[in-house]
Amino acid sequence: MPDSAYPMARAAALQIHQRLLRLFETSELPESRRGLCVDPVTLEAAIDVAFWASLRREEGYAPHVSLAFLQPGSTLSPLRLDPPLILTPHSLTRVAPAVDHPGVHVGVWHESGILTAWGSTHHLPPLTTVLDVVAPGLLVVKYTRGEEAGKFINLAVIEGDQLKMIDPSTTSLPECPSRLTPLLGIEMQFRSEDAPGILLQFAVSMRAHRRGGALLLVPSASASWQESILSPPGYVVSPAYSAVPAREAPVPGAGSLEELRRKIESVAGLTAVDGATILNDSFEVLAFGAKIIRRRGASPVAQVTLSEPIVGAAATVIEPSQLGGTRHLSAAQFIQDQPDSAAMVASQDGRFTVFWWSECDRMVHARRVESVLL
Repeated sequence: MPDSAYPMARAAALQIHQRLLRLFETSELPESRRGLCVDPVTLEAAIDVAFWASLRREEGYAPHVSLAFLQPGSTLSPLRLDPPLILTPHSLTRVAPAVDHPGVHVGVWHESGILTAWGSTHHLPPLTTVLDVVAPGLLVVKYTRGEEAGKFINLAVIEGDQLKMIDPSTTSLPECPSRLTPLLGIEMQFRSEDAPGILLQFAVSMRAHRRGGALLLVPSASASWQESILSPPGYVVSPAYSAVPAREAPVPGAGSLEELRRKIESVAGLTAVDGATILNDSFEVLAFGAKIIRRRGASPVAQVTLSEPIVGAAATVIEPSQLGGTRHLSAAQFIQDQPDSAAMVASQDGRFTVFWWSECDRMVHARRVESVLL
């Protein structure tokens, strides 16, 4: 395979390959599967092709495509090409419209030193490496957590000349007293090994409508949060609308999961309305389009701690105006005034920030988490 014309491809491939090696070494996969860890040369070539393809257009559309590194014999019911397609930016751009669907992946492997696309598949075995072309110049490398579709963990985000390696050691909440309820252990839901957490699904849906939005998570045992909302609170929902099944309910089946997904998407759509959507800790919608105000007698929020689950990214103390626009500033003020609540804010440009009160720092903590949502 030729040398990469995209300098970041090699640096990214080497670091990602090291992470993949550690995953394979600590996995419980059979020995025959452990040898299928994608090598750095193949990974570099694929990143190079994907990057240049992301900058091209096919009939005016930017390509969105998912590449899965596996051999056709490693998956169920693959669609195979004969002969395999030599993978170049041009060829990938041409076939991208055919596989621009959720759950469809282009199967990629090397044949005699040539990077090829052998076809497509819906089924990925555990620890399959996936490279997604998300937007022009924006790539995400992830791996499958299990046989079930949609279970991925992000490893790295490559954006132009920037590489962001997701740091799993920094994704947990600080080990200090917290007033957050177990529901609001948001970070744990973002890295759950089980089915994606409800809050994670809300976050993904909020980003999907690309209009920006704010979601406030308030305790049902207290009404103090109303002191931080302009009355009347936008559009009141009465009776409260349950967005998800009761937590005591047994694990739902596939049909129920699809219904849950539709309900979450409908509630996340409310966040596109100007103002905040309010949920309680039973996932009941109380209002949307609500205006956040400073609680009477409270001081304006002056500083927040900002962090991101990226290797080498240290937490910094900043002014809240540096986070973004009005939604971010309002959310920070709300959490300072209502420390037993949490807030999730989506920007139109795709950024996603989670706010909670840190008892360690005695200030609002803002966590940028879009790198684990892509």
